[in-house]
Amino acid sequence: MNDPLLSPKLRPWHLDKSAFVYVRQSTPQQVSDHQESTARQYALASRAAILGWAADRITVIDDDLGRSGLSIEGRPGFQRLLAEVALDHVGLILGLEMSRLARSNRDWHQLLERCARFRVLLADADAIYDPADHNDRLLLGLHGMMSEAELHVLKERMYQGRVNKARRGVIMGVPPLGYIRTAAGEWAIDPDERVQATVRLIFDRFDREATLHGLLRSLVRDAVRIPIRPSSGPTRGELEWRRPNRTTLCNMLHHPSYAGAYRFGHRQVDPRESCRAGGPPAGGRARRRTAWC
Repeated sequence: MNDPLLSPKLRPWHLDKSAFVYVRQSTPQQVSDHQESTARQYALASRAAILGWAADRITVIDDDLGRSGLSIEGRPGFQRLLAEVALDHVGLILGLEMSRLARSNRDWHQLLERCARFRVLLADADAIYDPADHNDRLLLGLHGMMSEAELHVLKERMYQGRVNKARRGVIMGVPPLGYIRTAAGEWAIDPDERVQATVRLIFDRFDREATLHGLLRSLVRDAVRIPIRPSSGPTRGELEWRRPNRTTLCNMLHHPSYAGAYRFGHRQVDPRESCRAGGPPAGGRARRRTAWC
């Protein structure tokens, strides 16, 4: 298979164009820890040379190192590859395995459609495929389905691991107002006495006012400031005093940690929100307490 004469799929017009080697690892940790896999992907350039491509016609795209293949978004290397195919600059695309190119059937079949239209060959460590050939197209389609299914299996396995840790109470998110995160990752009451006094004041006022609106009105009337320690940004962890607002007070009154309870999985991401916003899923809807961990 390494000899171009043994592969009738390789034609002179393929060799007249460029061979592109696509290199990808899913996370920065894999890039640093799995260097052997990265080296094997870079070594595919030598296979292109064995197949007949000149060195100046072999291009390595490694812009997507440390990026997930879940979507084309955020993958400039894959987007560049699609553009090069559409410009009819590509004769062969090499990847260590098909899952390196895409973990999404939508992105995978978009690539196959363009490769079939411009007669671009695909190759992994085992064989050369022609997307314009019916049998190869069927096999490549199965590769794409298996890659996407494997990703769902991995995500479910990781989620169940998080759920198992949550049932032991070891996953601690962003601490609520009045708490800080210790070096050990646990929560502790904020050592600032003024912060402690303000938190007690808020709950005492709520006991008296009995409504969120009454609580907010009372705090604004007396010019009470809310202690906030941002969890991100340049002022992360620094104490700031801000005007009270309905959202912050509502989150405080509904947070079970003030009563000594632990919760996990209380919010569920709604994928429809990401479709409306045109971005990745964010936020989420509150779930019923029976669905919490």
